[in-house]
Amino acid sequence: MQNGIKFFTATCLNWQNLLEPDEHKEIIVNSLRFLVENGRIWLYAFVIMPNHIHLLWCKQDEWIEKNVQQMFLKYTAQQIKFNLLEWNPNELKKYVSTQDDRDYHFWERRAFSSTMYNRKVASQKIDYIHYNPVKKGLCSDPVDYKYSSARFYELNNDEWGSITHFADHL
Repeated sequence: MQNGIKFFTATCLNWQNLLEPDEHKEIIVNSLRFLVENGRIWLYAFVIMPNHIHLLWCKQDEWIEKNVQQMFLKYTAQQIKFNLLEWNPNELKKYVSTQDDRDYHFWERRAFSSTMYNRKVASQKIDYIHYNPVKKGLCSDPVDYKYSSARFYELNNDEWGSITHFADHL
């Protein structure tokens, strides 16, 4: 894959549990699905934790990686803000921005991204992604954690309708 499969991590501001509500996890899932369905990315693996997300993804050829990441983070932040405004406005106080260009800040500034150059490393990252909820005590088996692609790899169940097996592109 000439663009390279990326291991991507985005962390909620100050490690807050912003993604704990399922409604916020659904915003992430729906945004990823949109990016896949509209030919912007291939999604290989993901997990949505209460305070961060891990993705294994690749931008499609005509898209610029930085733009896709910014689009994803900006859109999800906006949708979470709308949700909090409607259902939990007091929670927004935790995310008031000190910057002039925005009212709120939901994601840490520097998301992590690293290129996977071979199947072995990509497979290790997928295991890391899928075992993250187990390590944090959220489940005892990766397939039991709802907001993850573990069932795709372990049970051949693409309930999200947006996952591509990484071996198809690496």
